[in-house]
Amino acid sequence: MVHQYKNNGYNIVMDVCSGAVHVVDDVTYDVIALFSEKSPDEIRRLLPYEDQEIEEALEEVISLKEEGLLFSEDIYEEYIEEVKNRKTVVKALCLHIAHDCNLACRYCFAGEGEYKGDRSLMSPEVGRAALDFLVQNSGSRHNLEVDFFGGEPTMNFDVVREIVRYGRSLEDKYDKHFRFTLTTNGILLDDEIMDFANREMDNVVLSIDGRKEVNDYMRPTKNGRSSYDIIMPKFIRFAESRQQERYYVRGTFTRRNLDFSRDVLHLADAGFKQISMEPVVSSPEEPYSIREEDLPVIFEEYDRLAAEMVSRSREGRWFNFFHFMIDLTGGPCVAKRLSGCGSGTEYLAVTPWGDLYPCHQFVGEKDYLLGDVYKGIERAEICDAFRSCNVYTKKKCRDCFARFYCSGGCAANSYKFHGTIDDTCDLSCEMERKRVECAIMIKAALAQEGEDE
Repeated sequence: MVHQYKNNGYNIVMDVCSGAVHVVDDVTYDVIALFSEKSPDEIRRLLPYEDQEIEEALEEVISLKEEGLLFSEDIYEEYIEEVKNRKTVVKALCLHIAHDCNLACRYCFAGEGEYKGDRSLMSPEVGRAALDFLVQNSGSRHNLEVDFFGGEPTMNFDVVREIVRYGRSLEDKYDKHFRFTLTTNGILLDDEIMDFANREMDNVVLSIDGRKEVNDYMRPTKNGRSSYDIIMPKFIRFAESRQQERYYVRGTFTRRNLDFSRDVLHLADAGFKQISMEPVVSSPEEPYSIREEDLPVIFEEYDRLAAEMVSRSREGRWFNFFHFMIDLTGGPCVAKRLSGCGSGTEYLAVTPWGDLYPCHQFVGEKDYLLGDVYKGIERAEICDAFRSCNVYTKKKCRDCFARFYCSGGCAANSYKFHGTIDDTCDLSCEMERKRVECAIMIKAALAQEGEDE
């Protein structure tokens, strides 16, 4: 399968199954477009170029095909049974340390931290039991991931400290290393929490939606006041204290700010180097929900942002945008390419009282309650269903050029929109395809610049 597109003046050709990406001239681009369906003689008759140009392009295309870098065969489907039957181990937990929050975000999927239940804080006992469960179910894996999530985890930060201390006490005994992550809205962030996070947290996610007016409309405090004024100075200082590494400022854009590239650049201009801006996932009836008719504007925004990132990189003002980060050389392993994030198998969420769910977005969905940290997984059939989902079981993925980059998309989004984990969210797919195209264009532009030098 080959995908061709033009972006920012570049003719880009992706060979989907080999992962090869080619930046080509107009003649080669047009030859490739006809190559699989037309004979060389037909191509010569159809294209308005000099004979010599067409001959050179044909030779190049034939050579790339022979090398397995163009029109390559799909070798991944034969691995499906191996992936489905592989012995998986739990390697990551999302600890819902607090089902409570001190903001009133309009788009919150967790219902201001309550997750369709009662407000609750995780106890040290549940947290320790969760780490015990992770160690016991992680096999020989050395590095284990634990994310402190909510609600707002700093509302229960003494327990965060206790769980981290307990985790460190297990490392030598079981030959494990815990990589802790904190996701925070920043309201309670202070020097003590920053210092602790800088010692113990491998990554920190700082939630802010960009410009003050955008952020404060969607992420007000409980009394309706500005959260931007409270958190922005702290986030800037925190990012600097981590040398602009091992963190993300993470925003959400909605129908109210379809010009979200301005929010990304606002954060970049404030000095942040690690930025993520996610499209909202919400019920269609919500006024801020993204709709199909919004996609052309969103695509223009991604193009605008990608071009600006190329320009800034040339000027020495680089920053990372999470959705444009792409590895064209190594990339994820075959299992990841085919089946995604590992939710429901390798990655699980833990409620404040110890229940296990496939991921944080399934918490509260009783049909997906797996068990608890004390008894372990009691409904293995749910894990089996997640393990069986892949880019070949999802009909929309089979012919999608981006399938090995998104790995079939988000199971929770599929469930939200289609009532099954084995489908895809159409709007999310459209945006992912555009992001992949932009990411590859950036790589092409910066690679060509290096060659020109």
